[in-house]
Order: sequence, then structure tokens, then C-alpha cells
Amino acid sequence: MNTYNRLSPRLALQLAAPHTWAASICPALFGELYCAVCGLHLNILQNIAVFAACILMQSSVNTLNDYIDFVHGNDSAEDNVEVSDATLVYANVNPAHALILGTAYLAAGALLGICASLPAGFTPILIGIAGGLAVVLYSGGPLPISYLPIGEFVSGFVMGGLIPLGIAAISDNRIHAEVLFWALPLMIGIALIMMSNNGSDIEKDLKSGRRTLTTYLGRNRTRAVYHTLVIIWAVLLLVLPVILTGASGLICAPVFAAAAGRKFIYLFKADLMPEGRIRLMKTVAAANMSGNGAYILSLAFGLCLRGLFG
Repeated sequence: MNTYNRLSPRLALQLAAPHTWAASICPALFGELYCAVCGLHLNILQNIAVFAACILMQSSVNTLNDYIDFVHGNDSAEDNVEVSDATLVYANVNPAHALILGTAYLAAGALLGICASLPAGFTPILIGIAGGLAVVLYSGGPLPISYLPIGEFVSGFVMGGLIPLGIAAISDNRIHAEVLFWALPLMIGIALIMMSNNGSDIEKDLKSGRRTLTTYLGRNRTRAVYHTLVIIWAVLLLVLPVILTGASGLICAPVFAAAAGRKFIYLFKADLMPEGRIRLMKTVAAANMSGNGAYILSLAFGLCLRGLFG
């Protein structure tokens, strides 16, 4: 009989994987600042509730994904996974408790999202339901999205696109499709997180039967696509802030160069080999926080200037 360790608060937080929260924090902050820049009103309680809901949803994705990978035998200590990315492998926690925790994260996030959306109407709730279904189907179901060639697209669109789209809808119960254009850097950055993981796991995924985009492309073509997306991501981060906010958006360039330049250079040169997986995953997460963070900072800077000078 297997004796499991207790699922402590520390391990529960580790399963939530705070080091990956950039994938939800950046889109949430971007969506809230985009609304402020464009004159779409959200009150302070709505901003807080939406921000927390996004983090809880990300925590749910991380926990449920760890659970699914563990019970399917896709994660092991030999797979170049860091301790913080494979809690069930290293901490000997009952996987059933991880399933319950992931579901609890999802329910809490959904509840906060509904509370923030109800004053506006049903449009943001419907967007939230679409995002919630994507969270469940990403790791669960008979054919998880993470096992399919559309995984990168879905993760980028849901986290980087639907979050800002839903936040904008909370302001007036309308779909502001244009926000998807302005959120392109966030969608690309988040998609590259998944491509970094899958590109480093091609051999393992082929062996386990996962038919991800990178297994179809092969490592050489995956590298070409990956490096091209890194360039597009960087160009968008330099151009979009200026188009959206005017001269104040110029601040994004020096902040981007100082905070994210080296990270983007590393990503552009990444070979996506299994032995470099841990460093690559850390770097692409940091690039999301610092690169997309520069974009978000430029929006905040523009709002400050508007407040000071009208």
C-alpha cells in the first residue's frame, strides 16, 4: 500500500506554479490598462476580482496538467523536469488530492469571474465559460488539447486573447474584438511557453503518443518557426505601444532592451534540446514577464502622462 505525503500549503502553491503566472498576470494587467486607455470603465473591485480569477485559472491549468501527465506516466525524474514543475513526481503527493485541488482552483476562479462580470451582463460570462472549458479540455477529456497540434494556438489565444477580451466586455457587456489585435504580443509569448516545452519534449512525446505541433514539424522546422515567432514578438512589442498610446509608447523600447533584450536573444538562439529544457522554460517565462511587462508599463506610463497633462 502506497503511503503518500500530506498535500501541504507549500506543495499546493508549488502545484499552482507561481513561476508560470506571467501567462495570466500579463494578460490581466494588459486588459485592465487597455480598458483605462480606451475609456472603458471597471471599478476597483472588478479589477481585483478579475486579476485573482486569472491567477486561479492559471493555477488550475498547472495543477490539472501535472495530474494528467503524472497519471499517464508522461513525467518522470529522468525527463529534465525541475522539482517545482513536477510536484507529483518528487513530493509523493496523492494524485487524487491534486485533482481535487486543481478543481478547487478552477471553481474559485470561475466564482470570482462571475462576481466581476454580473454587473455588466452575460457577454463576459460567456467569454469566461469558453475560457473555463478550454482550461478543462486542455489537460482533461478523452483527447486533451495539450496532446494535439493546436495546443500552442489554443493556449496563446485563451490566455493572451480571451482574458483581455473578457475584461473589456466587463466594462459594457460588448465584445471588443479589436483588443485581440493589441494583445498579439501576449498571445505569441504564451504560445511560445508551450512550444518551448513541447519542442524540448519531441522524442518523449512521440514515444508516449502525444501528437503535438512540434512532433509533426520535427526539431529543425520547430526551431525555424520558434525563432520567427520570437522576432515577430519583439517587433510587435516595439511597434504596438506607439500605435496605441502615441509618443508615450516610445518608452517601451528602452525598457524592453534593458529588461528583456538578453532573454529574447537567448530564445532566438535556443536549440530546443531536452537537456536545455529547464533553462529554456525559465527564460521564456521571464521573457513574458519582462517583454510583455514593458508593453504594459508603456500603457501605465501613458495613463500617468494623461493624468498629469490631460
